[in-house]
Parts: sequence; structure tokens; C-alpha cells
Amino acid sequence: MTEANTLTKKKKVDTKPLAGILKKYPAIGESLLAILQDVQLEYKYLPEVCLKKVSNKLELPLNQVYAVATFYNAFSLKPKGIYVIQVCLGTACHVRGAPDIVDELERLLNIKCGDTTPDGRFTLESVNCVGACALGPVKVINGDYHGHLTRNKIEKILKQYK
Repeated sequence: MTEANTLTKKKKVDTKPLAGILKKYPAIGESLLAILQDVQLEYKYLPEVCLKKVSNKLELPLNQVYAVATFYNAFSLKPKGIYVIQVCLGTACHVRGAPDIVDELERLLNIKCGDTTPDGRFTLESVNCVGACALGPVKVINGDYHGHLTRNKIEKILKQYK
């Protein structure tokens, strides 16, 4: 577990927003996916305490809730940073140097891919494709696409988000 995730895990999660989310849906198993989507949107990840409350509300085994939460890439069990950096490692980006982009981001942010910076500002992720093959290598920061990347461009782009 990274330092950032350890710090966040010690913080008490405010479950008031969760109560509002749970009121919107009937207490049936078919509501699970929609509830998890709303929880992810609200908290930017799926806190353990929320998953337990969802499990209780829907009368589903906790392992079933976790199975759904870990099956879909849209869900995260770890807190994410303010800025989520997704580096495309699809074939087109890979052959154009995407692994070097990941290495440079890891160096500049002092984290490994999949982790969040200790200040909670950045999360670095790799993805299989972002659908912008002609721009490779590509990284996406909170929906903003940055293409034709080189090691030299990375630091300048990061400064826009600091």
C-alpha cells in the first residue's frame, strides 16, 4: 500500500452522501451496479465502509459486492488523486514509445504506475487503449488528451496541473 493510500485509509469516510445515494434505489440486487457507480462518482473510489453498507442495504454477501466492484475497470478500491493520468499502452502507442512515457512519469511523480502521489494530487495508470491511436503515444489527464508525447514534453504538461 502506498503512503498516500495509507494516509487516506486512516481518514474517516463521511457516509452521509452514501445515505442519500442508497435512498435513491430500491433495496434489490439489481440496484447494485447503479449504486456503485454513484458511490464511485461521489467518493472517487469505493470505500470499504460504503461497500459494507451497500451489502447490508441490498442484503447481498459482501464478497458478491466486491466481485462486482473488482470486475469493472470503472471502479477503484483505492483512493485516486485529483488528477488521474492514464497512459495508453495499446499497440500503436507502445511502438511509439509509451513505455518511456510511463518511466518518465514514474520518475517525475516518484510513484509507480497504479499508485497515487503522497499529496493526493496525481494517480498514474496504464490503460490498453484510449481510442486516439493516430496521436500516439497518448496520455489522458481527467479527460484532457495529450498526444505525440516525448519525455521532454511530460514535465511541461504536468506543470499545467500543479
